Amino acid sequence: MSPLIRVAGAALAFAALSLMAQTMDPKAATPPTAAKKPKVMTKFGDRRVDDYFWLREKTNPEVIDYLKAENAYGAAVMKPLEGFREKVYKEILGRIKETDESVPYRNKGYWYYQREVEGKQYPIHCRRKGSMEAPEEIILDVNALAEGKKFTSVGLMEVSPDGTKLAYTVDFTGFRQYTLNTKDLVTGAQGSEKIERVTSMSWAADNKTIFYVEEHPETKRSYRLHRHLLGVDGSDLVFEEKDEVFDIEVGETRSEKFLVMSASAKDTTEVRVLPSGDPRGEWQLIEKRKSGHEYFVSHHDDDFYIRTNDKGRNYRLVKAPVATPGQKHWKQLIAARKLVMLESADMFKDFWVLTERDNGLLKLRITDFKTGNHHYIDVPEQVYSTYGGTNAEYETGTFRFIYESLVTPKSWYDYDVTARSRKLLKQQPVLGGYDPSLYASEAVVATAKDGTKIPMSIVYKKSLRKSTPQPMLLYGYGSYGISMDPWFRSSRVSLLDRGMIFAIAHIRGGGDRGRTWYDDGKLMKKKNTFSDFVTCAEHLVAKGYTAPDRLVIQGGSAGGLLMGAVTNLRPDLFKAVVTQVPFVDVMNTMLDASLPLTVQEYLEWGNPNTEKAYKYMRSYSPYDNLKKGAYPAMLVETSLNDSQVMYWEPAKYVAKLRTLKTDNNALVLKTILEAGHGGASGRYDALKELAFTYAFVLDQLGLAQ
Repeated sequence: MSPLIRVAGAALAFAALSLMAQTMDPKAATPPTAAKKPKVMTKFGDRRVDDYFWLREKTNPEVIDYLKAENAYGAAVMKPLEGFREKVYKEILGRIKETDESVPYRNKGYWYYQREVEGKQYPIHCRRKGSMEAPEEIILDVNALAEGKKFTSVGLMEVSPDGTKLAYTVDFTGFRQYTLNTKDLVTGAQGSEKIERVTSMSWAADNKTIFYVEEHPETKRSYRLHRHLLGVDGSDLVFEEKDEVFDIEVGETRSEKFLVMSASAKDTTEVRVLPSGDPRGEWQLIEKRKSGHEYFVSHHDDDFYIRTNDKGRNYRLVKAPVATPGQKHWKQLIAARKLVMLESADMFKDFWVLTERDNGLLKLRITDFKTGNHHYIDVPEQVYSTYGGTNAEYETGTFRFIYESLVTPKSWYDYDVTARSRKLLKQQPVLGGYDPSLYASEAVVATAKDGTKIPMSIVYKKSLRKSTPQPMLLYGYGSYGISMDPWFRSSRVSLLDRGMIFAIAHIRGGGDRGRTWYDDGKLMKKKNTFSDFVTCAEHLVAKGYTAPDRLVIQGGSAGGLLMGAVTNLRPDLFKAVVTQVPFVDVMNTMLDASLPLTVQEYLEWGNPNTEKAYKYMRSYSPYDNLKKGAYPAMLVETSLNDSQVMYWEPAKYVAKLRTLKTDNNALVLKTILEAGHGGASGRYDALKELAFTYAFVLDQLGLAQ
């Protein structure tokens, strides 16, 4: 008998019957059955029959009825946990300082901040002139915007260079379709602007011209740059991106001397710049796009500073004269390094800051422009996350950064670059007597079948750490080169104080170990992401941290694809699965170029219109690989107005799974009917959703007490 089987066998006695299973009335909770309406699709000789393709008909009352029936069933299943869910909600809420302010930052003589008021769902954005003792000016009260609305999300907020006007975008559906509005900060009057589908924007130096990017109405690709003069009907089209795998974005350099327009695909960029004082001028191309070449531009004095991967996947830093910024004029400052990822380069008047990822750990490197000397900002822990905060001013002697870990609450610092000293401005309040010293975090490493070392970060309460397997929540993502750095959440204490261990698997496909880590978990190497996660779970079981009947896994969006894939691979390895807005219907989505984001995603997953990619993607698509058998308990969460992963993917997944699962484990589909990809927009609503999720997890582990 293998060590893995021995540990799992020894843990069987743990599996307490969940509270919902003990008290649920089977007659009151009969799962709905979605009608089968077969749609046959054949490609490259592969015949797929999709019985639930019709669930994508959002305007069909039968579809909404099915989603509501699933919600009603889920409510019935979870009804025995109502009291416990409320207890968890009060715990989470009780650790939050409900009336609080953010750390103010200075910009052009004003101090900007946001505050939250007990009982109100949304922040209030404010500023004070000269000092924090000056009278408060309310720039934007999101609670006022949200009156009478079931969902409200403010996307962008940009104050004009002279501080007299505000441009902001807002979405009231959750579909991430934002409308640009303006406001006069002197009179308080709303501007006439109501420009739809805006994804990025930037003011020109004249305080009356706004450049903004328009989103395509169907594919949601950011594809057109416009120039708009305040108070004037219409806008001028400046640039249109024709290549369907590229999006464009507009912003400005920290020096505020240049506007920057970037065209970006998943593996290629092209940048143009325009002097911000010349809004009707001609945009200057930095370097023509070349497949696989990514570069990003900052500005200082007479030079552009460019982070580029032209000589190595982990990027190098070069500079070039503003007058001749092309690649043939690039002068290297920092070489590309095999084991160190150059994540960002930020320019200030007297110094610059690099964010580096060295062996998976983030480091902040400060360099003095005059002397060229550099040093790193020290950190106190081995498992942590650190990154730049809001640094609005170019001429400054301080650098604001944020530090947090799995045990240390988010902390804001101002760092004196010359004195090499830091000042703690604020640490996230955690009410209720939270003591970081009572908790411990560790770095754990598993070894994949190909020999790759897969890092994990774990946290637990010291006094509850046992020599026997413990309940665990293992989180994973592993896509788009996004890193899952160890982050603090006060809500997590509700798990840790009940004896759970929380773990993050830093699997390939993410950016946790640099750009090559991403490359090894995308396209035709995507299955590394799934096998890495299984390897991590097996390692945690083999080392006695947990056991299969005590292990819950969680992931969302592309992490939901991960959940579906690993559950198909090893349904016996997990007690329960939480999958949120999951990308599970890979083949149907990636074969439909009319859907938002599909074409751009070819560079992440592959183009299934080619036979090799089709067969590879078909082999792991969670929806297409469901089969008859026993599955873990599962909570599937989605939103009706999600524009990133359409609601029908999880709905179809659950409908099909209900016809195939041979177990009696819970399968709950919860659809928020007035939200998008990020779930509920109000902070109290979001906490209630989190309490729902935690109640499910804790109940599956026999900890709903």
